[in-house]
Amino acid sequence: MYAYIHLALTWILFLALFPISFLWLRKAYRIAVKKDYSLVAMKRGVPAPNPRKFIVPEIILHTVAALLVIYALYGVIVGGWHYNEWTALAGSAIWCKILFSFVIARHAHPPKPKAKKGGKASVGKASTKLKQA
Repeated sequence: MYAYIHLALTWILFLALFPISFLWLRKAYRIAVKKDYSLVAMKRGVPAPNPRKFIVPEIILHTVAALLVIYALYGVIVGGWHYNEWTALAGSAIWCKILFSFVIARHAHPPKPKAKKGGKASVGKASTKLKQA
């Protein structure tokens, strides 16, 4: 029973590497060649306010991650890599891409400053609450 689950998950991971690498290369191509800056440093579906600042890191990130996944595929198909080798490379590439995309998106979307409340009125309310307690 365990062998069948392990085999199924291995095939799912292996077959998922093809569309993952395609989508990442397509995104890098659309940003670099087609100049589609709406895909740069997205956070919750919203592109960065200044996407031109983050073009190069996004292109490098997507290209390197996709090439690492393609290299893992090549190692399985042509090189006959062992399970631990290609899953380590592919898994590391996927997780690093996810984490670095998160970091770039958060850096591109700085937090909005919180508005300060009116000075003496809020202090007075706080001091009266303290006196009542």
